[in-house]
Amino acid sequence: RCPRPALPILRWLPRYSRAWLLLDLLAGLAVGLTTVPQALAYAELAGLPLQVGARARGWDPGISRSPDCLPSALRDTGIVLLTLVTALCAHTLGPERAHCLPPHAGFLLDFISCPVIKGFTSAASITISFNQIKNILGLQGIPRQFFLQVYETLRRIGETRAGDAVLGLTCLAALTGLRAMKNRLPQAAPAGPLAVRISYLIVWISATARNALVVLFAGLVAYSFQVMGCQPFRLTGSIPQGLPALRPPRFSLAEPNGTVPFQSMVQDMGVGLAVVPLMGLLETIAIAKAFASQNGYRIDPNQELLALGVANVLGSFVSSYPITGSFGRTAVNAQSGVCTPAGGLVTGALVLLSLAYLTSLFYYIPKAALAAVIISAVVPMFDAGIFGTLWRVKRLDLVPLCVTFLLCFWEVQYGIVAGVLVSGVLLLYPIARPPIKVSEGAVLLVQPGSSLHFPAVEHLRDSVCSRALAASPPRSVILDCCHVSSIDYTAVVGLAELLQELRRHGLSLAFCGLQEPVLQVLLSADLEGFRHFPSWEEAEWCERAELGSSGAEPFTSPTESS
Repeated sequence: RCPRPALPILRWLPRYSRAWLLLDLLAGLAVGLTTVPQALAYAELAGLPLQVGARARGWDPGISRSPDCLPSALRDTGIVLLTLVTALCAHTLGPERAHCLPPHAGFLLDFISCPVIKGFTSAASITISFNQIKNILGLQGIPRQFFLQVYETLRRIGETRAGDAVLGLTCLAALTGLRAMKNRLPQAAPAGPLAVRISYLIVWISATARNALVVLFAGLVAYSFQVMGCQPFRLTGSIPQGLPALRPPRFSLAEPNGTVPFQSMVQDMGVGLAVVPLMGLLETIAIAKAFASQNGYRIDPNQELLALGVANVLGSFVSSYPITGSFGRTAVNAQSGVCTPAGGLVTGALVLLSLAYLTSLFYYIPKAALAAVIISAVVPMFDAGIFGTLWRVKRLDLVPLCVTFLLCFWEVQYGIVAGVLVSGVLLLYPIARPPIKVSEGAVLLVQPGSSLHFPAVEHLRDSVCSRALAASPPRSVILDCCHVSSIDYTAVVGLAELLQELRRHGLSLAFCGLQEPVLQVLLSADLEGFRHFPSWEEAEWCERAELGSSGAEPFTSPTESS
Protein backbone atom coordinates (compact mmCIF):
# COMPACT_ATOMS: atom_id res chain seq x y z
CA ARG A 1 0.00 0.00 0.00
CA CYS A 2 1.20 3.49 -0.83
CA PRO A 3 1.80 5.62 2.28
CA ARG A 4 -0.54 8.55 2.77
CA PRO A 5 1.05 11.97 2.17
CA ALA A 6 2.07 13.78 5.33
CA LEU A 7 0.56 17.10 4.22
CA PRO A 8 -3.25 17.04 3.92
CA ILE A 9 -3.18 19.26 0.82
CA LEU A 10 -1.31 16.53 -1.05
CA ARG A 11 -4.23 14.15 -0.45
CA TRP A 12 -6.90 16.20 -2.22
CA LEU A 13 -5.09 18.64 -4.53
CA PRO A 14 -3.76 16.04 -7.05
CA ARG A 15 -7.31 14.73 -7.66
CA TYR A 16 -8.97 18.14 -7.63
CA SER A 17 -11.78 18.46 -10.18
CA ARG A 18 -12.62 21.60 -12.11
CA ALA A 19 -16.28 20.96 -11.27
CA TRP A 20 -15.48 21.77 -7.63
CA LEU A 21 -13.79 25.09 -8.37
CA LEU A 22 -16.93 27.21 -8.69
CA LEU A 23 -18.51 25.73 -5.56
CA ASP A 24 -15.34 26.23 -3.50
CA LEU A 25 -15.00 29.78 -4.82
CA LEU A 26 -18.59 30.69 -3.96
CA ALA A 27 -18.38 29.07 -0.53
CA GLY A 28 -15.07 30.77 0.27
CA LEU A 29 -16.50 34.12 -0.80
CA ALA A 30 -19.65 33.67 1.29
CA VAL A 31 -17.70 32.64 4.40
CA GLY A 32 -15.18 35.44 3.92
CA LEU A 33 -17.88 38.10 3.67
CA THR A 34 -19.44 36.92 6.95
CA THR A 35 -16.18 36.15 8.74
CA VAL A 36 -14.39 39.49 8.76
CA PRO A 37 -17.14 41.54 10.44
CA GLN A 38 -17.83 38.82 13.01
CA ALA A 39 -14.13 38.36 13.73
CA LEU A 40 -14.03 42.05 14.57
CA ALA A 41 -16.98 41.61 16.94
CA TYR A 42 -15.21 38.75 18.75
CA ALA A 43 -12.08 40.84 19.11
CA GLU A 44 -14.13 43.67 20.58
CA LEU A 45 -15.76 41.23 23.02
CA ALA A 46 -12.32 39.99 24.10
CA GLY A 47 -11.12 43.54 24.72
CA LEU A 48 -8.55 43.39 21.92
CA PRO A 49 -7.94 45.66 18.90
CA LEU A 50 -10.37 44.96 16.07
CA GLN A 51 -7.70 43.98 13.54
CA VAL A 52 -6.50 41.18 15.84
CA GLY A 53 -9.65 39.19 15.12
CA ALA A 54 -9.26 39.49 11.37
CA ARG A 55 -5.61 38.46 11.59
CA ALA A 56 -6.61 35.25 13.34
CA ARG A 57 -9.06 34.46 10.57
CA GLY A 58 -6.52 35.10 7.84
CA TRP A 59 -4.28 32.22 8.96
CA ASP A 60 -7.07 29.62 8.96
CA PRO A 61 -6.40 26.94 6.31
CA GLY A 62 -9.12 24.46 7.32
CA ILE A 63 -12.92 24.48 7.45
CA SER A 64 -14.59 27.67 8.49
CA ARG A 65 -13.30 29.07 11.75
CA SER A 66 -13.20 32.40 13.45
CA PRO A 67 -11.93 33.70 16.78
CA ASP A 68 -14.26 32.18 19.30
CA CYS A 69 -15.30 33.57 22.66
CA LEU A 70 -14.10 30.38 24.32
CA PRO A 71 -10.38 31.27 24.54
CA SER A 72 -10.81 35.03 24.56
CA ALA A 73 -9.83 35.32 28.21
CA LEU A 74 -6.29 34.04 27.54
CA ARG A 75 -3.35 35.50 25.65
CA ASP A 76 -1.87 33.76 22.65
CA THR A 77 1.56 32.86 24.06
CA GLY A 78 0.39 30.15 26.44
CA ILE A 79 -2.07 28.58 24.00
CA VAL A 80 0.66 28.19 21.39
CA LEU A 81 2.44 25.66 23.60
CA LEU A 82 -0.47 23.21 23.58
CA THR A 83 -1.59 23.79 20.01
CA LEU A 84 1.98 23.28 18.82
CA VAL A 85 2.03 19.89 20.55
CA THR A 86 -1.29 19.04 18.90
CA ALA A 87 -0.03 20.00 15.46
CA LEU A 88 3.27 18.16 15.80
CA CYS A 89 1.62 14.99 17.11
CA ALA A 90 -0.97 14.88 14.36
CA HIS A 91 1.63 15.63 11.68
CA THR A 92 4.52 13.46 12.89
CA LEU A 93 2.70 10.31 13.98
CA GLY A 94 0.01 10.30 11.34
CA PRO A 95 -3.47 8.79 11.70
CA GLU A 96 -2.20 5.22 11.92
CA ARG A 97 -0.13 5.69 15.08
CA ALA A 98 -1.36 8.89 16.68
CA HIS A 99 -4.11 7.04 18.53
CA CYS A 100 -1.68 6.59 21.40
CA LEU A 101 -1.80 10.32 22.17
CA PRO A 102 -4.71 12.42 23.47
CA PRO A 103 -4.67 14.93 20.58
CA HIS A 104 -5.67 12.23 18.11
CA ALA A 105 -9.20 12.93 17.01
CA GLY A 106 -10.23 9.34 16.42
CA PHE A 107 -9.87 8.48 20.10
CA LEU A 108 -12.07 11.39 21.15
CA LEU A 109 -14.56 10.77 18.38
CA ASP A 110 -15.19 7.26 19.72
CA PHE A 111 -16.72 8.81 22.85
CA ILE A 112 -18.91 11.38 21.10
CA SER A 113 -22.06 9.46 20.28
CA CYS A 114 -24.73 10.43 17.77
CA PRO A 115 -27.19 11.63 20.47
CA VAL A 116 -24.48 13.94 21.84
CA ILE A 117 -23.79 15.34 18.38
CA LYS A 118 -27.51 15.82 17.70
CA GLY A 119 -28.00 17.54 21.04
CA PHE A 120 -25.02 19.81 20.38
CA THR A 121 -26.04 20.78 16.85
CA SER A 122 -29.69 21.34 17.77
CA ALA A 123 -28.82 23.51 20.78
CA ALA A 124 -26.11 25.36 18.84
CA SER A 125 -28.55 26.18 16.05
CA ILE A 126 -30.89 27.76 18.61
CA THR A 127 -28.25 29.66 20.58
CA ILE A 128 -26.45 30.95 17.50
CA SER A 129 -29.70 31.98 15.85
CA PHE A 130 -30.91 33.83 18.93
CA ASN A 131 -27.48 35.40 19.33
CA GLN A 132 -28.06 37.07 15.95
CA ILE A 133 -31.55 38.34 16.82
CA LYS A 134 -30.01 41.42 18.42
CA ASN A 135 -28.43 42.33 15.09
CA ILE A 136 -31.69 41.69 13.23
CA LEU A 137 -33.45 44.06 15.64
CA GLY A 138 -30.59 46.56 15.77
CA LEU A 139 -30.07 46.21 19.53
CA GLN A 140 -26.77 46.92 21.29
CA GLY A 141 -25.37 45.93 24.66
CA ILE A 142 -27.00 42.47 24.75
CA PRO A 143 -25.03 40.01 26.95
CA ARG A 144 -23.55 36.86 25.45
CA GLN A 145 -24.92 34.34 27.98
CA PHE A 146 -28.01 32.72 26.41
CA PHE A 147 -30.53 33.14 29.23
CA LEU A 148 -29.48 36.73 29.92
CA GLN A 149 -29.58 37.29 26.19
CA VAL A 150 -33.19 36.10 25.97
CA TYR A 151 -34.20 38.25 28.94
CA GLU A 152 -32.52 41.41 27.67
CA THR A 153 -33.77 40.96 24.11
CA LEU A 154 -37.37 40.56 25.22
CA ARG A 155 -37.07 43.42 27.71
CA ARG A 156 -35.71 45.80 25.09
CA ILE A 157 -37.85 44.66 22.18
CA GLY A 158 -39.37 48.14 22.07
CA GLU A 159 -35.97 49.61 21.08
CA THR A 160 -36.00 47.74 17.77
CA ARG A 161 -34.64 49.76 14.84
CA ALA A 162 -37.11 49.57 11.97
CA GLY A 163 -34.43 49.72 9.25
CA ASP A 164 -32.41 46.81 10.64
CA ALA A 165 -35.53 44.73 11.26
CA VAL A 166 -36.89 45.25 7.73
CA LEU A 167 -33.52 44.55 6.10
CA GLY A 168 -32.83 41.50 8.28
CA LEU A 169 -36.23 39.92 7.68
CA THR A 170 -35.99 40.67 3.96
CA CYS A 171 -32.59 38.98 3.78
CA LEU A 172 -33.95 35.99 5.70
CA ALA A 173 -36.88 35.66 3.33
CA ALA A 174 -34.58 35.93 0.31
CA LEU A 175 -32.19 33.30 1.66
CA THR A 176 -35.05 30.93 2.49
CA GLY A 177 -36.54 31.33 -0.95
CA LEU A 178 -33.21 30.83 -2.75
CA ARG A 179 -32.47 27.71 -0.71
CA ALA A 180 -35.91 26.27 -1.49
CA MET A 181 -35.38 27.14 -5.15
CA LYS A 182 -32.07 25.27 -5.22
CA ASN A 183 -33.57 22.21 -3.53
CA ARG A 184 -36.40 22.05 -6.06
CA LEU A 185 -34.39 23.02 -9.12
CA PRO A 186 -34.72 20.27 -11.77
CA GLN A 187 -31.65 19.12 -13.63
CA ALA A 188 -31.28 20.80 -17.02
CA ALA A 189 -30.98 18.45 -19.97
CA PRO A 190 -27.57 18.73 -21.69
CA ALA A 191 -29.26 18.63 -25.07
CA GLY A 192 -31.89 21.23 -24.16
CA PRO A 193 -32.27 24.67 -25.73
CA LEU A 194 -29.45 27.14 -25.06
CA ALA A 195 -31.81 29.62 -23.39
CA VAL A 196 -32.99 26.93 -20.94
CA ARG A 197 -29.42 25.96 -20.05
CA ILE A 198 -28.39 29.58 -19.53
CA SER A 199 -31.46 30.21 -17.36
CA TYR A 200 -30.68 27.11 -15.33
CA LEU A 201 -27.08 28.25 -14.82
CA ILE A 202 -28.17 31.72 -13.69
CA VAL A 203 -30.69 30.32 -11.21
CA TRP A 204 -28.20 27.72 -9.94
CA ILE A 205 -25.44 30.29 -9.39
CA SER A 206 -27.85 32.69 -7.69
CA ALA A 207 -29.14 29.97 -5.36
CA THR A 208 -25.70 28.57 -4.60
CA ALA A 209 -24.09 31.97 -4.01
CA ARG A 210 -27.10 33.26 -2.09
CA ASN A 211 -25.09 34.16 1.02
CA ALA A 212 -22.59 36.29 -0.89
CA LEU A 213 -25.30 37.85 -3.06
CA VAL A 214 -27.42 38.85 -0.08
CA VAL A 215 -24.45 40.42 1.71
CA LEU A 216 -23.38 42.31 -1.42
CA PHE A 217 -26.93 43.49 -2.08
CA ALA A 218 -27.35 44.69 1.51
CA GLY A 219 -24.01 46.50 1.29
CA LEU A 220 -25.12 48.32 -1.86
CA VAL A 221 -28.39 49.33 -0.19
CA ALA A 222 -26.52 50.65 2.86
CA TYR A 223 -24.07 52.55 0.62
CA SER A 224 -26.99 54.10 -1.27
CA PHE A 225 -28.52 55.39 1.96
CA GLN A 226 -25.11 56.70 3.02
CA VAL A 227 -24.81 58.66 -0.21
CA MET A 228 -28.26 60.14 0.34
CA GLY A 229 -27.20 61.39 3.77
CA CYS A 230 -29.14 59.00 6.02
CA GLN A 231 -28.29 55.59 7.43
CA PRO A 232 -31.08 53.42 8.89
CA PHE A 233 -28.82 50.39 9.44
CA ARG A 234 -26.13 49.46 11.92
CA LEU A 235 -22.99 48.91 9.88
CA THR A 236 -19.84 46.89 10.43
CA GLY A 237 -17.79 50.09 10.71
CA SER A 238 -14.17 50.97 10.17
CA ILE A 239 -11.40 48.39 10.11
CA PRO A 240 -7.71 49.36 10.48
CA GLN A 241 -6.00 48.73 7.17
CA GLY A 242 -2.71 46.93 6.57
CA LEU A 243 -1.10 43.54 7.10
CA PRO A 244 0.53 42.84 10.48
CA ALA A 245 4.27 42.64 10.97
CA LEU A 246 5.74 39.14 11.21
CA ARG A 247 7.43 38.70 14.59
CA PRO A 248 7.79 36.01 17.26
CA PRO A 249 5.22 35.94 20.06
CA ARG A 250 6.14 37.76 23.21
CA PHE A 251 7.19 35.65 26.18
CA SER A 252 7.11 38.59 28.56
CA LEU A 253 4.70 41.45 29.14
CA ALA A 254 5.77 45.04 29.74
CA GLU A 255 3.75 46.88 32.37
CA PRO A 256 4.20 50.32 33.97
CA ASN A 257 5.58 48.83 37.17
CA GLY A 258 7.93 46.34 35.51
CA THR A 259 8.15 43.34 33.19
CA VAL A 260 6.02 40.24 33.74
CA PRO A 261 8.09 37.12 32.90
CA PHE A 262 6.73 34.12 31.04
CA GLN A 263 6.55 32.01 34.19
CA SER A 264 4.29 34.54 35.87
CA MET A 265 2.10 34.74 32.80
CA VAL A 266 1.60 30.97 32.88
CA GLN A 267 0.85 31.05 36.60
CA ASP A 268 -1.76 33.77 36.08
CA MET A 269 -3.49 31.62 33.47
CA GLY A 270 -3.71 28.74 35.97
CA VAL A 271 -5.71 25.69 34.97
CA GLY A 272 -7.21 27.67 32.11
CA LEU A 273 -3.98 27.06 30.21
CA ALA A 274 -4.96 23.40 29.87
CA VAL A 275 -8.74 23.49 30.18
CA VAL A 276 -9.46 26.12 27.52
CA PRO A 277 -7.42 24.50 24.70
CA LEU A 278 -8.82 21.07 25.51
CA MET A 279 -12.37 22.43 25.40
CA GLY A 280 -11.53 24.09 22.11
CA LEU A 281 -10.21 20.83 20.69
CA LEU A 282 -13.30 18.96 21.85
CA GLU A 283 -15.60 21.57 20.33
CA THR A 284 -13.70 21.44 17.04
CA ILE A 285 -13.98 17.65 16.94
CA ALA A 286 -17.72 17.84 17.62
CA ILE A 287 -18.16 20.32 14.77
CA ALA A 288 -16.11 18.14 12.41
CA LYS A 289 -18.26 15.13 13.27
CA ALA A 290 -21.48 17.13 12.95
CA PHE A 291 -20.50 18.10 9.41
CA ALA A 292 -19.11 14.65 8.63
CA SER A 293 -19.75 14.90 4.91
CA GLN A 294 -20.10 17.95 2.72
CA ASN A 295 -21.01 17.36 -0.92
CA GLY A 296 -18.94 14.18 -1.09
CA TYR A 297 -15.88 15.62 0.70
CA ARG A 298 -15.34 13.95 4.07
CA ILE A 299 -13.88 16.03 6.86
CA ASP A 300 -10.92 14.36 8.52
CA PRO A 301 -10.83 15.34 12.22
CA ASN A 302 -7.06 14.74 12.28
CA GLN A 303 -6.66 17.34 9.57
CA GLU A 304 -8.91 19.70 11.47
CA LEU A 305 -6.80 19.43 14.62
CA LEU A 306 -3.66 19.86 12.56
CA ALA A 307 -5.16 22.94 10.92
CA LEU A 308 -6.23 24.26 14.33
CA GLY A 309 -2.73 23.85 15.76
CA VAL A 310 -0.95 25.32 12.74
CA ALA A 311 -3.38 28.25 12.55
CA ASN A 312 -2.82 29.12 16.21
CA VAL A 313 0.96 28.76 15.93
CA LEU A 314 1.18 30.92 12.80
CA GLY A 315 -1.32 33.38 14.22
CA SER A 316 0.89 34.01 17.24
CA PHE A 317 3.56 35.41 14.89
CA VAL A 318 1.18 38.09 13.56
CA SER A 319 -0.28 39.23 16.91
CA SER A 320 -3.39 37.12 16.48
CA TYR A 321 -5.21 35.42 19.30
CA PRO A 322 -6.35 31.77 19.66
CA ILE A 323 -9.12 30.29 17.55
CA THR A 324 -11.33 27.21 17.78
CA GLY A 325 -13.90 25.64 15.49
CA SER A 326 -16.83 27.85 14.49
CA PHE A 327 -20.21 26.17 14.12
CA GLY A 328 -21.84 29.18 12.48
CA ARG A 329 -19.28 29.68 9.73
CA THR A 330 -18.95 25.96 9.15
CA ALA A 331 -22.71 25.92 8.57
CA VAL A 332 -22.37 28.81 6.11
CA ASN A 333 -19.57 26.87 4.40
CA ALA A 334 -21.69 23.74 4.10
CA GLN A 335 -24.84 25.55 2.99
CA SER A 336 -22.82 27.28 0.27
CA GLY A 337 -21.87 23.91 -1.22
CA VAL A 338 -18.14 23.70 -0.41
CA CYS A 339 -16.40 20.61 -1.83
CA THR A 340 -12.76 20.73 -0.63
CA PRO A 341 -10.49 22.73 1.71
CA ALA A 342 -9.82 25.05 -1.24
CA GLY A 343 -12.82 27.01 0.02
CA GLY A 344 -10.77 27.83 3.12
CA LEU A 345 -7.94 29.08 0.91
CA VAL A 346 -10.37 31.45 -0.83
CA THR A 347 -11.64 32.69 2.52
CA GLY A 348 -8.12 33.21 3.88
CA ALA A 349 -7.04 35.03 0.73
CA LEU A 350 -10.12 37.26 0.92
CA VAL A 351 -9.41 38.11 4.56
CA LEU A 352 -5.77 38.97 3.87
CA LEU A 353 -6.76 40.98 0.80
CA SER A 354 -9.35 42.81 2.85
CA LEU A 355 -6.84 43.66 5.55
CA ALA A 356 -4.42 45.01 2.99
CA TYR A 357 -6.68 46.89 0.56
CA LEU A 358 -10.43 46.39 1.04
CA THR A 359 -11.16 47.33 4.63
CA SER A 360 -13.14 50.37 3.48
CA LEU A 361 -15.61 48.14 1.59
CA PHE A 362 -16.55 46.15 4.68
CA TYR A 363 -17.60 49.38 6.35
CA TYR A 364 -20.98 49.36 4.57
CA ILE A 365 -22.01 45.75 5.29
CA PRO A 366 -25.09 45.88 7.57
CA LYS A 367 -24.93 43.66 10.63
CA ALA A 368 -28.55 42.63 10.05
CA ALA A 369 -27.62 41.06 6.70
CA LEU A 370 -24.76 39.09 8.27
CA ALA A 371 -27.10 37.94 11.02
CA ALA A 372 -29.61 36.74 8.42
CA VAL A 373 -26.90 34.72 6.64
CA ILE A 374 -25.86 32.99 9.87
CA ILE A 375 -29.43 32.27 10.99
CA SER A 376 -30.29 30.84 7.58
CA ALA A 377 -27.22 28.59 7.74
CA VAL A 378 -27.70 27.16 11.24
CA VAL A 379 -31.49 26.74 11.45
CA PRO A 380 -31.50 23.61 9.21
CA MET A 381 -29.12 21.96 11.70
CA PHE A 382 -31.93 21.70 14.28
CA ASP A 383 -33.22 18.12 14.15
CA ALA A 384 -36.60 17.97 15.86
CA GLY A 385 -37.23 14.44 14.60
CA ILE A 386 -34.32 12.93 16.55
CA PHE A 387 -36.36 13.00 19.78
CA GLY A 388 -39.14 10.89 18.28
CA THR A 389 -36.65 8.59 16.57
CA LEU A 390 -34.80 7.81 19.79
CA TRP A 391 -38.09 7.34 21.63
CA ARG A 392 -38.95 4.58 19.16
CA VAL A 393 -35.47 3.06 18.79
CA LYS A 394 -33.86 3.29 22.23
CA ARG A 395 -35.30 5.59 24.86
CA LEU A 396 -32.19 5.44 27.04
CA ASP A 397 -30.30 7.40 24.37
CA LEU A 398 -32.59 10.32 25.09
CA VAL A 399 -30.65 10.90 28.33
CA PRO A 400 -27.32 12.03 26.75
CA LEU A 401 -29.28 13.83 24.03
CA CYS A 402 -31.29 15.88 26.52
CA VAL A 403 -28.33 16.50 28.85
CA THR A 404 -26.21 17.79 25.97
CA PHE A 405 -29.07 19.81 24.50
CA LEU A 406 -29.99 21.55 27.77
CA LEU A 407 -26.45 22.24 29.05
CA CYS A 408 -25.37 23.66 25.69
CA PHE A 409 -27.69 26.58 26.44
CA TRP A 410 -25.42 27.33 29.41
CA GLU A 411 -22.06 26.71 27.70
CA VAL A 412 -21.51 24.65 24.56
CA GLN A 413 -18.34 22.99 25.80
CA TYR A 414 -19.96 22.00 29.10
CA GLY A 415 -22.86 20.44 27.25
CA ILE A 416 -20.56 18.34 25.08
CA VAL A 417 -18.49 17.18 28.06
CA ALA A 418 -21.59 16.34 30.08
CA GLY A 419 -23.08 14.42 27.17
CA VAL A 420 -19.88 12.43 26.72
CA LEU A 421 -19.79 11.63 30.45
CA VAL A 422 -23.43 10.50 30.49
CA SER A 423 -22.80 8.35 27.42
CA GLY A 424 -19.81 6.86 29.21
CA VAL A 425 -21.91 6.01 32.26
CA LEU A 426 -24.51 4.32 30.07
CA LEU A 427 -21.70 2.45 28.34
CA LEU A 428 -20.16 1.28 31.62
CA TYR A 429 -23.40 0.23 33.31
CA PRO A 430 -23.75 -3.08 31.40
CA ILE A 431 -20.16 -3.87 32.39
CA ALA A 432 -20.97 -3.28 36.07
CA ARG A 433 -24.34 -5.08 35.88
CA PRO A 434 -24.09 -7.79 33.22
CA PRO A 435 -27.19 -9.93 32.61
CA ILE A 436 -27.02 -13.20 34.56
CA LYS A 437 -29.24 -16.16 33.61
CA VAL A 438 -29.94 -18.74 36.34
CA SER A 439 -31.43 -22.18 35.52
CA GLU A 440 -32.54 -24.37 38.43
CA GLY A 441 -32.18 -28.13 38.57
CA ALA A 442 -30.26 -30.54 40.78
CA VAL A 443 -27.60 -27.82 40.63
CA LEU A 444 -27.83 -24.16 39.67
CA LEU A 445 -26.59 -23.26 36.19
CA VAL A 446 -25.43 -19.63 36.23
CA GLN A 447 -24.54 -17.98 32.91
CA PRO A 448 -23.09 -14.42 32.86
CA GLY A 449 -24.01 -12.60 29.68
CA SER A 450 -20.67 -10.80 29.19
CA SER A 451 -17.09 -10.60 30.39
CA LEU A 452 -16.32 -10.30 34.09
CA HIS A 453 -14.55 -7.17 35.34
CA PHE A 454 -14.16 -5.63 38.75
CA PRO A 455 -17.43 -3.57 38.83
CA ALA A 456 -19.46 -6.77 38.28
CA VAL A 457 -17.83 -8.98 40.92
CA GLU A 458 -20.10 -8.13 43.85
CA HIS A 459 -23.17 -8.33 41.64
CA LEU A 460 -22.22 -11.84 40.50
CA ARG A 461 -21.42 -13.03 44.04
CA ASP A 462 -24.72 -11.72 45.40
CA SER A 463 -26.70 -13.30 42.57
CA VAL A 464 -25.04 -16.71 42.97
CA CYS A 465 -25.12 -16.85 46.76
CA SER A 466 -28.67 -15.60 47.11
CA ARG A 467 -30.02 -18.21 44.69
CA ALA A 468 -27.83 -21.13 45.80
CA LEU A 469 -28.39 -20.69 49.54
CA ALA A 470 -32.08 -19.75 49.26
CA ALA A 471 -32.92 -23.00 47.44
CA SER A 472 -34.34 -25.87 49.42
CA PRO A 473 -32.12 -27.71 49.84
CA PRO A 474 -29.10 -25.43 49.06
CA ARG A 475 -27.55 -26.35 45.74
CA SER A 476 -24.11 -26.39 44.18
CA VAL A 477 -23.38 -24.08 41.27
CA ILE A 478 -22.12 -24.50 37.71
CA LEU A 479 -20.77 -21.25 36.26
CA ASP A 480 -21.17 -21.35 32.47
CA CYS A 481 -18.57 -18.90 31.09
CA CYS A 482 -19.22 -19.37 27.38
CA HIS A 483 -19.90 -15.61 27.00
CA VAL A 484 -16.94 -14.54 29.15
CA SER A 485 -14.09 -13.52 26.86
CA SER A 486 -11.96 -11.62 29.40
CA ILE A 487 -11.52 -11.39 33.13
CA ASP A 488 -9.43 -9.17 35.38
CA TYR A 489 -7.61 -9.77 38.67
CA THR A 490 -10.36 -8.33 40.87
CA ALA A 491 -12.86 -10.72 39.29
CA VAL A 492 -10.48 -13.63 39.96
CA VAL A 493 -10.26 -12.61 43.63
CA GLY A 494 -14.05 -12.39 43.78
CA LEU A 495 -14.44 -15.89 42.31
CA ALA A 496 -11.96 -17.24 44.87
CA GLU A 497 -14.04 -15.72 47.67
CA LEU A 498 -17.18 -17.17 46.11
CA LEU A 499 -15.57 -20.64 46.08
CA GLN A 500 -14.69 -20.35 49.76
CA GLU A 501 -18.13 -19.08 50.75
CA LEU A 502 -19.93 -21.94 48.99
CA ARG A 503 -17.53 -24.47 50.52
CA ARG A 504 -18.33 -23.16 54.00
CA HIS A 505 -21.93 -24.12 53.34
CA GLY A 506 -20.96 -27.54 52.00
CA LEU A 507 -21.55 -26.57 48.37
CA SER A 508 -19.26 -26.62 45.34
CA LEU A 509 -18.63 -24.38 42.35
CA ALA A 510 -17.61 -25.75 38.96
CA PHE A 511 -16.73 -23.87 35.78
CA CYS A 512 -17.59 -24.84 32.23
CA GLY A 513 -17.29 -23.36 28.75
CA LEU A 514 -14.14 -21.44 29.61
CA GLN A 515 -12.48 -19.73 26.69
CA GLU A 516 -8.73 -20.19 26.42
CA PRO A 517 -7.63 -16.72 27.65
CA VAL A 518 -9.97 -16.90 30.65
CA LEU A 519 -8.90 -20.48 31.45
CA GLN A 520 -5.24 -19.50 31.43
CA VAL A 521 -5.91 -16.64 33.84
CA LEU A 522 -7.81 -18.87 36.29
CA LEU A 523 -5.19 -21.62 36.11
CA SER A 524 -2.44 -19.09 36.75
CA ALA A 525 -4.31 -17.84 39.82
CA ASP A 526 -4.17 -21.36 41.33
CA LEU A 527 -7.62 -21.14 42.94
CA GLU A 528 -8.28 -23.64 45.72
CA GLY A 529 -10.99 -26.08 44.67
CA PHE A 530 -11.04 -24.84 41.07
CA ARG A 531 -12.63 -27.31 38.61
CA HIS A 532 -13.54 -26.79 34.99
CA PHE A 533 -15.31 -28.89 32.36
CA PRO A 534 -15.72 -28.50 28.60
CA SER A 535 -19.52 -28.27 28.82
CA TRP A 536 -22.23 -27.80 31.41
CA GLU A 537 -23.59 -31.31 30.75
CA GLU A 538 -20.31 -32.87 31.95
CA ALA A 539 -20.17 -30.51 34.89
CA GLU A 540 -23.75 -31.42 35.86
CA TRP A 541 -23.05 -35.14 35.56
CA CYS A 542 -20.04 -34.78 37.89
CA GLU A 543 -22.04 -32.76 40.42
CA ARG A 544 -24.87 -35.32 40.38
CA ALA A 545 -22.39 -38.13 40.93
CA GLU A 546 -20.95 -36.35 43.97
CA LEU A 547 -24.43 -35.65 45.35
CA GLY A 548 -25.57 -39.22 44.64
CA SER A 549 -28.53 -37.97 42.62
CA SER A 550 -29.94 -40.61 40.30
CA GLY A 551 -32.84 -38.73 38.74
CA ALA A 552 -32.36 -36.55 35.71
CA GLU A 553 -34.12 -33.48 37.05
CA PRO A 554 -34.26 -31.05 34.14
CA PHE A 555 -33.32 -27.40 34.40
CA THR A 556 -36.27 -25.05 34.68
CA SER A 557 -36.67 -22.02 32.47
CA PRO A 558 -33.86 -19.60 33.18
CA THR A 559 -34.48 -16.42 35.07
CA GLU A 560 -32.42 -13.32 34.46
CA SER A 561 -31.08 -10.85 37.00
CA SER A 562 -29.31 -7.62 36.22
